[in-house]
Amino acid sequence: MSDAIYLDYNATTPVDPRVREAMLPYLAVHYGNPSSDHGVGRRAKAAVDAARAEVAALIGATPAEIVFTGCATEANNLALLGAARAAMPSGRTLLVTSAIEHPSVLNPLRHLAREGWSVTELPVDAAGRVQLNQAATVITPDVALVSVMLANNETGSLQPVCAIADLAHAAGALMHVDAAQAVGKVAVDVEALGADLLTLAGHKFYAPKGVGALYVRTGVTIEPIQYGAGHEHGLRPGTENVPHIVALGEAARLARTTLVHEAAGVTALRDRLHGLLAAAIPGLQLNGHLTERLPNTLNVSFPAAAGWQVLAAAPGVAASTGSACHAGDSAVSGVLAAMGLTLEAAAGTVRLSIGRFTTEAEIDTAAAALIGAWKSLAE
Repeated sequence: MSDAIYLDYNATTPVDPRVREAMLPYLAVHYGNPSSDHGVGRRAKAAVDAARAEVAALIGATPAEIVFTGCATEANNLALLGAARAAMPSGRTLLVTSAIEHPSVLNPLRHLAREGWSVTELPVDAAGRVQLNQAATVITPDVALVSVMLANNETGSLQPVCAIADLAHAAGALMHVDAAQAVGKVAVDVEALGADLLTLAGHKFYAPKGVGALYVRTGVTIEPIQYGAGHEHGLRPGTENVPHIVALGEAARLARTTLVHEAAGVTALRDRLHGLLAAAIPGLQLNGHLTERLPNTLNVSFPAAAGWQVLAAAPGVAASTGSACHAGDSAVSGVLAAMGLTLEAAAGTVRLSIGRFTTEAEIDTAAAALIGAWKSLAE
């Protein structure tokens, strides 16, 4: 960790020391190829199988339903492009998503639109949640796939995925859930959600960057988007990244065993941070749903100041003005625009996201730094 107080856990998490220790032997000692038919290879395969079981247990799936990928972006592309290609013979021509999805969902869908698919983006309300009455109107028997994220990466707002999945299934469509920002922070159960496809990312819950997974419900058919040998049920060719997969499995195990306690702790810290800021900054605006929100995420708009200016004036705090995928982009966030924020409120936004290693002392110090930064700009 750097000297700055790290409040950007939604961008990425540090690798948990226990996760690092679990993966190290597979970098230095157990280096076998899981496809090799000898003892060294079988040891690697056993490690991959154990990790697959842990990831499955975290989300209420079976091991056979887990496909390892290089990241959530790859998993989203595989889910969306693969499901669309598999659906082509059905004659269904519509795809439905929300206006606040991650670029790794919106851009593959826009690619499909260029190939002739019709794509509808559902609007959201002022709290950043999909409006079910709109979804019910749009999700018709012509829809092949609905893709709605479980938790927004900027505001933390949780989507009514279960109700949307019911609408999708009633229309005969598949339901894809980008749960990259949610897994490890809130309980995720694919059966309860009604997900046919679900994406997760290791680096969002204390595993390294460069590993993710796609849940594919038993009986759901998607086409591969890469071709090679028959790795990962024929859906993701290439020799498995054993050390990172082991790390993902350990991160999943830790998340499953600590989630309830950890969520309560980060919620308390998040609310403490919000309370300190709101008490000192008149007109501070919360963006996102008050209660249906990730426990670790606080998105606020500072009045009469740009978010980047506040962060620049508080160099001891490592946070962001929005998604790390848009860092350096001065345009108003598409998520905030979809929520109807004014240009001034959108410009003043800072996303503060905390995690496993955040302390109360850090929260108090960060709040003081942000308050001081805002006052220096507002004077």
